[in-house]
Amino acid sequence: MMMKCNENAANRYSYIGEVYQDGERARKQALLASMPQTWRDLHTKGYIHIHDLDAYGLTNNCLTFNILADFPYETLKNESVARRIIATFDYLKSLFADIGNEQSGGMALANFDNDIATILSHLGVEFNDGNKEIIAACIRDLIEWCNHTHTRMGQTSYYVSLNIGLAEGEAARFVAYTLVDEFEKAGDLVFKPNIIFKVCRGISRGEGDRNYDLFVKALRCTAKKMIPTYLLCDCKMDKDVDPANLSVMGCRTRVVADLYGENTSIGRGNIDNISINLPRLALESADGNTDNAEVRLAHFQEKWDEVASAVKDILLDRFQKVCARTPADFPINASHNLWAVPFDNVADVFKHGTLSLGFIGLSEAMEIITGKRFYQDPATYVMALGFVKHMREFCDFLRNQYHLNFSLLATSGELISGRFVEIDRTLYTGYGAIFDKGFYTNSFHVNVDSDLPAYRKIQMEGLFHEYCNGGCITYVELGEAPIGNDEGLREYVECAVENGVHYLGFNFPKDVCDDCGTAGIFDECPICGSKRITRIRRVSGYLEVLDGFTTGKKNEERTRKPN
Repeated sequence: MMMKCNENAANRYSYIGEVYQDGERARKQALLASMPQTWRDLHTKGYIHIHDLDAYGLTNNCLTFNILADFPYETLKNESVARRIIATFDYLKSLFADIGNEQSGGMALANFDNDIATILSHLGVEFNDGNKEIIAACIRDLIEWCNHTHTRMGQTSYYVSLNIGLAEGEAARFVAYTLVDEFEKAGDLVFKPNIIFKVCRGISRGEGDRNYDLFVKALRCTAKKMIPTYLLCDCKMDKDVDPANLSVMGCRTRVVADLYGENTSIGRGNIDNISINLPRLALESADGNTDNAEVRLAHFQEKWDEVASAVKDILLDRFQKVCARTPADFPINASHNLWAVPFDNVADVFKHGTLSLGFIGLSEAMEIITGKRFYQDPATYVMALGFVKHMREFCDFLRNQYHLNFSLLATSGELISGRFVEIDRTLYTGYGAIFDKGFYTNSFHVNVDSDLPAYRKIQMEGLFHEYCNGGCITYVELGEAPIGNDEGLREYVECAVENGVHYLGFNFPKDVCDDCGTAGIFDECPICGSKRITRIRRVSGYLEVLDGFTTGKKNEERTRKPN
C-alpha cells in the first residue's frame, strides 16, 4: 500500500510514517511562517522550491563516507575470520541506517570495491575460496537490505550509492564483480542500491585495461536492470580530477571542488539546495512583452538574477543555522569521523560541503521565450546554453564572494516537476502545449517525447554538463531491455564521454509479474495470465515502482518516447 498523496516514490505506508509525515508537514508550515515574507512567497507561490524544508537549519543533505578513516578494526581483532567479514557489512548497514536518519538525503561510497578490499585486508582476511563465499553472501545480503528496508522516517528506503570500477588487485576486482553479479541475479524486483560504474581510460574503458571485463559485466547487467549507471571520468569536467576522488551520491549529486581542502568527494557532501522554476520566470518575461526573443531573454535573465539573489540569502541562512549546531546534534558523524575532517566543530566540517542552486524546466522556459524547443532550433539552443552558463557564472561569483562552495545543480525534480506546473497553469492561459502534459522537464534535458536518436540526445545535452558542477545526468530512453546488446550500450558510453557527459544512465520500461516473476512489457503476464503487475521505472535518478510516483512524474512517464 502506498502512502496517500505520495511525495516520494520510495515511501511505503506505515503508521509511523504517517505520523512522521503529519509532523513533517506541520514543521514545514511553521518554518515557512517564521521566514521573511519574500522568502515564504517565493516558495509557496512556486518561484522556487526549498528542498527538504523540514530539515532547515537542522542537518545537511548528503555525504560520501570517508569510510577508511575510522573503521573499528580493534573491535573485531579477536573475532573469527567469518565474523570479521560479516561484521564489516553489518557496520555498513548500521551506518546507512543511522546516517540516513541524521541527514536528509543520500549516502555513497566512492570506491566500494577498493574500500571493502582494504578493510578486509587490514582485518587479516585471506582471499581464499571459503572467504569468497562469505563475502559474496554478505554482498547479496547488503543488496537485499538496501532494496527492502523502508525504515528511514518509518516509511522510506535509504538512498545508497555504491561507486565501483577502479578495483586494484584480486580482492577488489572480486568485490566489484560480485556486487554486479549478485545484483543481476537478485531478480527483477530488486532495483536498489544505485550502483555507479566508473569508466576511466587505462583502467576500465578499453580492451586490455585491467577492469575492462568488469565494464562489460556492468553493461550486461544494465541491459537487464538499468543499473549500473556510468560515471565518465574522462569527460571534460572530470578528466583533471583523480578518478578515485569522484563519486555520485543519490540520483546525481556531485561534490568535488573545495575551497578549504583537496578536490574530492570523499568525506564531503551537499549541505542544502534550492531549485528555481525557470518556466515561471519565462512566463513572466513573455507576458505582455514584445515577441522579440532577445528582449524576452533579457527580461528572463534579469528575473532569474533577482530570484537567485534571494535563493542565495536562503541558502546562507540555512547554512549559518546548521553550522550553529553542535557535534552532539550529529552523534553518528561525530563518533565515526565520516567527513574529511574531525567533527569537532560543525562549521569547520560543513564549510567543506556545497550549497547548490538548482533549476528545472529549461526546455519549457526556452519554448515560452522563443516559441521553439531548444533542441529543434540552433539559435534557441545557443540561448539555452548561454543561460545555463550565466547561472554557473553566478554560482562561481557567490563562491568567490562568500568563500563557500556554491555550485549549480541540474535538479532531478521528482515532486516539483508536477508542483510547479500545477501552480503556473492557474496563473497563465494560452500555454496549453506547456501545461497540458502535466509536468516540467528535468533540469536541462530535452523533452522526453523528443524522438531524438540517442546519439543526438547525448550531443545536445553534453555541453550542459560542464556548467552543472553540483550534479547532473543524461539518460538514453530505450523501448525495451537491450539484452544481448551490451556493445551498443558501450558505444553510447563512448559517445557520451566524447560529448562531455559526466554521468550517463539507460532507461527502459520493465514490468514484472507478481505471481510468476516474468519480466517484460505487458499489461497481462504472457506466461501465467496474471494482471498483478509491478511496473519499475526510473523516477528522477533512481528506480522505483511506478504506482508510487508523484503525479507529475506519472505524467512524464506516460509521455516518454524511446531515443
